[in-house]
Amino acid sequence: MPCRLLGLCKYETNKLVRIQSVRLGSLKWILNGTILLVICIMLLWNKEYQQFDLVVSSVTTKVKGVARMHLPGVGDVVWDGVDYSGPAQDKNSFFVVTNVIVTKNQKQGNCPEVPLKGRLCRTDKDCKKGDWDQLSHGIQTGSCVKFDVLKKTCEVSAWCPVETKTNPPRPALLAAAENFTVLIKNNIRFPAFNYIRRNILPEMNGAYLKSCKRENDSLCPIFKLGDIVREAGEKFSEMAIEGGVIGIQIKWDCNLDRLMRRCLPRYSFRRLDEKESNRTLYPGLNFRYAKYNMVNGVEERTLYKAFGIRFDVMVFGHAGKFSFIQLIIYIGSTLSYYALTTVLLDWLIETSCYSAEVGQNYSEKKVESVQDKQKCILCVSYVDENNIRLVKRSQKKSLQDVKPMLVQPRKEDTGHLRAVLSLLQPDNGVDHDAEPPDAPKPDLNDRPSRPAWCKCDRCSPSSLPQEQLCCRRSDGACITTSPLFERLVLSRSLLEAVLLYRDPLCPLADRGQTADLRHCAYTQYISWRFGVPPEDTHPAVPSCCVRRIREKYPSPDGQYGGFMPARTASMQACANGEL
Repeated sequence: MPCRLLGLCKYETNKLVRIQSVRLGSLKWILNGTILLVICIMLLWNKEYQQFDLVVSSVTTKVKGVARMHLPGVGDVVWDGVDYSGPAQDKNSFFVVTNVIVTKNQKQGNCPEVPLKGRLCRTDKDCKKGDWDQLSHGIQTGSCVKFDVLKKTCEVSAWCPVETKTNPPRPALLAAAENFTVLIKNNIRFPAFNYIRRNILPEMNGAYLKSCKRENDSLCPIFKLGDIVREAGEKFSEMAIEGGVIGIQIKWDCNLDRLMRRCLPRYSFRRLDEKESNRTLYPGLNFRYAKYNMVNGVEERTLYKAFGIRFDVMVFGHAGKFSFIQLIIYIGSTLSYYALTTVLLDWLIETSCYSAEVGQNYSEKKVESVQDKQKCILCVSYVDENNIRLVKRSQKKSLQDVKPMLVQPRKEDTGHLRAVLSLLQPDNGVDHDAEPPDAPKPDLNDRPSRPAWCKCDRCSPSSLPQEQLCCRRSDGACITTSPLFERLVLSRSLLEAVLLYRDPLCPLADRGQTADLRHCAYTQYISWRFGVPPEDTHPAVPSCCVRRIREKYPSPDGQYGGFMPARTASMQACANGEL
């Protein structure tokens, strides 16, 4: 019992429609084959059958090289790795000095400030004691002193003489750094696979590292600085003047499968900073440092403004290894692509690209419409209008006053038109519609009072909103007064012929039952006034017509079923305005 209540003892499957067509069948397998080919190519190209992990790495560098350069005011000096390496950089960076501005023999004291724009003075009033700014070399003493024969500037308390030169020498003083070399040691690890590797491969011994060159071996971990800058698309001699930043990219793209194991680094280089001096406010890269000594008990220093190139080593990559779970996930996710074939073929069949007759037949076989039983669409036809109104049933408002959702032209019933033409033929003079002697004679003058919603003055009052419908939209003659209403709806001979057509073996006595004739009269009126009603709608017969049909074919006990559409609407659905 619980199994039946929960629906656990049922199995449901989709309904399929098979179309015997060589064109459609061939197109189906061509599309499926194309999709399968794309899936296989993507599987192998992107290695979708593998599980991937990102690299974790550490980098250390060692720069080697010695160069001689001529420093203005100092002379020829030899710089080694300690001199040109500069201060410690980030853990994955190293710096090489390529150009310098030297200011010798600086001592603590008072001296004139550099005469930059806005720094000239005439009297001591132009200098404020203790003042300084971001471009100052010291703190003003409040005195205006001569800088040279023509200019006077504020005196500052600073390391004197102050640095006066701002533009670096051209060409660069340490242009020979182009031939320096750097050894890059990169250790990597893929935690998911517990795999460790480094760019200095096991077969690389000391003799190999002394002789390897990047021109002949792309895996050599020793690089000339000039080659790095050149592969980045720059000229070392130009970049060395003001400095800059170069990125050294190491990419690890590893395949850890046994039969296809490969895990080697690939190096690439690019410039990271803006190289055009006239496009940036502070071009290049520079910093200052000093060397101190004691002369006659007084501390002196030599100030160096160093320009150079910073090399940033960036490591990225991933490793992949076969995973059965990833393969199953990929296959499952790509099965949905085969739905594209169905979508395309359905579109071809249901549009003008294919046969219209086949498309209509296919739609009828594939799609089955089911109307919600809690909702009802009523179909209304007025004698003074040539359209069909679709309205939703209301529990509070009379059907006569409900605003239509849609107004569309009537679709004529051709079979009913032929019946009309046959009935308009001259009669043989036999009264086929004579009523039985015991049939009650209705009094047409005994009409109830006219309801407020009635326009023809022949409707019966009703407390049900769905029965409050007149045959007219505006005041005028009732359709029941039309001779055609008598011939098409109330004619006994016509109704009996219709009943015989439905059931050829029906006995004559059964064909004359009043209830059957009354119900057949309703059907005749619907065929006459509605033609072919829209699908999933319920035609509503006006109150005056119902009254006239009941008078012609009354119920013996005076009881009638009333308005009972096949699809009824709940009060809550109507209140919410649902369809």
